Amino acid sequence: MTNPLLQSHELPPFSDIRSEHIEPAIREVLDGNRAKLRSLLDAKANTWSSLVVPLEEMQHRLSRTWSPIGHMNGVVNSDELRAAYNACLPLLTAWHTDLAQNADLYRAYEHILKSEGPSLTAAQRKLLENALRDFRLAGVALPDEQKQQFKALMEKLTTLQAKFDENVLDATNAWSRHVIEESEIKGLPAPIAHRARAAAEAASKPGWLFSLDAPNYTAIMMHAENEALRREFYHGWVTRGSDQGLSPERWDNSELMAQILATRRELAQLVGFANYTEYSLATKMASSTNEVREFLEQLAAKSKPVAQREYSDLTKFAGRALNAWDVGFYAERQKQQKFSLSEEALRPYFPLPQVLAGMFGVAERLYGVRIAERQGVNIYHPDARFYDIINSDGSRRGSFFVDLYARPKKRGGAWMDECVGRKHLDSGSTTLPVAYLVCNFTPPVGNQPSLLTHSEVVTMFHEFGHGLHHMLTRVDYPSIAGINGVAWDAVELPSQFMENFAWRPEVLPLISSHVETGEPLPQIELQRLLGSRTYQAGMASVRQLEFALFDLRIHSEIAGDGTDRIMQVLSEVRDSVAVIKPPAFNRFAHSFQHIFSGGYAAGYYSYKWAEVLAADAFSAFEEQGIFNEKVSRRFLSSILEQGGSRDAMEAFVDFRGRKPEIEPLLKQLGLAA
Repeated sequence: MTNPLLQSHELPPFSDIRSEHIEPAIREVLDGNRAKLRSLLDAKANTWSSLVVPLEEMQHRLSRTWSPIGHMNGVVNSDELRAAYNACLPLLTAWHTDLAQNADLYRAYEHILKSEGPSLTAAQRKLLENALRDFRLAGVALPDEQKQQFKALMEKLTTLQAKFDENVLDATNAWSRHVIEESEIKGLPAPIAHRARAAAEAASKPGWLFSLDAPNYTAIMMHAENEALRREFYHGWVTRGSDQGLSPERWDNSELMAQILATRRELAQLVGFANYTEYSLATKMASSTNEVREFLEQLAAKSKPVAQREYSDLTKFAGRALNAWDVGFYAERQKQQKFSLSEEALRPYFPLPQVLAGMFGVAERLYGVRIAERQGVNIYHPDARFYDIINSDGSRRGSFFVDLYARPKKRGGAWMDECVGRKHLDSGSTTLPVAYLVCNFTPPVGNQPSLLTHSEVVTMFHEFGHGLHHMLTRVDYPSIAGINGVAWDAVELPSQFMENFAWRPEVLPLISSHVETGEPLPQIELQRLLGSRTYQAGMASVRQLEFALFDLRIHSEIAGDGTDRIMQVLSEVRDSVAVIKPPAFNRFAHSFQHIFSGGYAAGYYSYKWAEVLAADAFSAFEEQGIFNEKVSRRFLSSILEQGGSRDAMEAFVDFRGRKPEIEPLLKQLGLAA
């Protein structure tokens, strides 16, 4: 049987991949890697070209083989695919841990840095320095018994995190609400109601059938006049994967959360750190737990008084005490009154094709490239599209898949991930970067395209910013190209920087075109939208600070204390920064994938940290003109093209001419006063 995952392809052969291909392919690649590594180390020729370059090649091939598997598990999940995916996780973890704990390889990299240092480029030295740091973090100096213990813990952690994700996905997919009476859905936007009607018809049911995905949940929280319906959806959303949710005996993440934290702590302590937060910060811009906590508390001191005033104003507007499921509903009405603006009423001005075209146009103008759709690409689902980024000379720079609609068997949220990393090793040909851009917007209904809220537009700009960071890199070595090797608290800089363009009066006419008339967003609506940017900015800020402080504290303080202690810490954090009191059944943490199964463990503060960097970086564009060619090309060369080849602070200073300052963010959020 020919295994498509082992064939050479420019892009993943999605339509040919079957679940039975997955584990054999990963085993074959890993076996080949191990044999090649032994051969390299036996040769004793420890030079950049003879050792580092082949290792970069090996890791790049493994990444390319695994990428479509991990992606399909997230966007077209099935029982067979999930089983094959899970079977590979321990194999991959074992390989990466064995590699990072290889003392001979560690000494070889040390030798190369010492002996060839003066002749190496800055990027080559950074790659070696990163690798040596990661060797130490993986316990390369530990006795053999403790190395095995570290490896076993890593494999255990990988399995626990995958199960956490599965529970959230399964609990989300299992929940639905069938509505018979039209009065129950009063206030809902027409596209949401039409979609639910189509879902009911597909299930041979009368009325409307709502799934628990982000478009439905958000629309019901903001627009459903029926409070009982809002409460029901709120309960479904905040209890996913918990003891309060649907089928807790199958999908309760409580024990997994405690095990994940205990395993991370044990890992950290095994290699000499007091807790997982300290271990996590070893690869970030921030230098200590205290520095991060002081940063978050400084922002909280600025944000909470504003948030309290905003919440008090909202309560007065509603004329009654608010439950958690009331906040979005009354906030939308207050915003309409304050700014004569409705997110929902603006949807017709943001049809997805126009938003994409305008967003691509912004990137083209900023960075001197062209973006064009490519037909005939092997895709994994009919929703997916494929685009190339083309340089001014006609050569390709990078490419990306776009997958933007919510559907069953697809993980919620929005993200960018690597499909293929850039690679140019010695005299070999250049492999161009390819990205996945994924969102969960309301699908088209009938002949009408998907219509976005402005908030969804901002989300798409955010993920596209990540994608540009990955695709515009000029770094040749995969482990430090694009987003790879970038300090995690700087990796959100390009994404949050890109969000700013979705708010600019120069850009909004480019991304808006009424679905029926083709008219751009009227000037009066544009001004109202711009005026609403700081609406409830204090409440939004303390919400993010709640997440960040919770994440920091549980990874700093919790040992083997169980879920009760996790919930206690969350309660304490809410008491210190939150202004909305959630109900007792709220189990938000049980579906907090960013920190329990994603890459943000002890690093959720990165969103706020990078928000400071992004606001400061964008202020240079505000000073010189947002399409100023000199400024945009400097951002391209100093930040986007550098990937992880340069220290994040050095790269920022190179662009801005100084270290970052917090004032531009406070001004942007209306918190400066």
